[in-house]
Amino acid sequence: MSEIMTVRHLFGPGPTNPYPEATEALARPLLGHLDPQFLAVMDSACDGLRKVWGTDNRRTLPLSATGSAGMEAAFVNFVNPGDPVVIAVNGLFGERMCDVAARCGAEVTRVDFPFGEPVDPEKVAAAHPSPKIIAAVHAETSTGVRSDIAALGALKGDALLLVDAVTSIGGIELKADEWGIDIGYAGTQKCLGVAPGLAPFTVSDRAWERRVDKPRSWYLDLGMLGGYVGEASGATRTYHHTAPVAMVASLEAGLRRVLAEGLDAVRERHEAAGRALQDGLQEMGLELFAREGHRLPELTTVKVPEGVDSAAVRKELLETYNIEIGPGVKEYASTVWRIGLMGPNASLESVTLILGALRNVLGR
Repeated sequence: MSEIMTVRHLFGPGPTNPYPEATEALARPLLGHLDPQFLAVMDSACDGLRKVWGTDNRRTLPLSATGSAGMEAAFVNFVNPGDPVVIAVNGLFGERMCDVAARCGAEVTRVDFPFGEPVDPEKVAAAHPSPKIIAAVHAETSTGVRSDIAALGALKGDALLLVDAVTSIGGIELKADEWGIDIGYAGTQKCLGVAPGLAPFTVSDRAWERRVDKPRSWYLDLGMLGGYVGEASGATRTYHHTAPVAMVASLEAGLRRVLAEGLDAVRERHEAAGRALQDGLQEMGLELFAREGHRLPELTTVKVPEGVDSAAVRKELLETYNIEIGPGVKEYASTVWRIGLMGPNASLESVTLILGALRNVLGR
């Protein structure tokens, strides 16, 4: 193995390159998971997460696992066998929701939309007369599409609204309380600009009253976790597990970085970078995949030109320019590229770099 450290430009669907503040925090002297100084850092991280979620929920916390475990926690804590659950599917992660919900014993009503298209809130809301949960992906990582969660929240009725915000949190507008999101999970490795390993999670009081009494997962039991993180404080705090203290410190530093810049400014930066990238790709003669008007600025999907070897282009970008971009998923694995400009990579500098490299590789 080479002694020379490799540095990549992570312009794929995630993870992104972290903010330097988040990286620096990983190298700090380690504290114990019950050390008062660390607990103050963890509480600060929870406060920061409330701001990026757009919520006042007391039960807002970083789960000690990746965003996929956040999805597991969302269903295992709120689905009893036989519960009717409506899931909007317009990409890979909506499909994964269906799998996870079914494993919890839910009676899943799946509402499908073509990949590259947003979900239709009215069609989703009309799919079942009285579901316990309606679930959807806000920013579908597999297709680069944004769906209207606010409209879905307005139509949810008595159902709990469960939302995947893995790719949206910290990058585009997200208002959990205003939109009626009852259960939300996300990831640290995208627009928040922190390494992967934690799942920002939030639960409304309304959802909490309908949680499963004894979830199948001990580790992801939010009732037990609540005694340690999220709603706990002071002498009432109880041990649940050994938290990944360095990762929590990194998240807290990353959140402080984002909030110091200002959420509106961060979102505008993501929007400007995404718009410049998409304009540049189209000027090169490339066709975007996601429907116009619903394209994510932080994750662009673009069709591979006919006759071009998708994998060969990605290989040359990686080996020659140290640039990583992602392939499409499922039937689009060789016909779509996914280009992410998230966290610190949401910049015009990154746009210039990826467009220049693509022009060289494609000869355009």
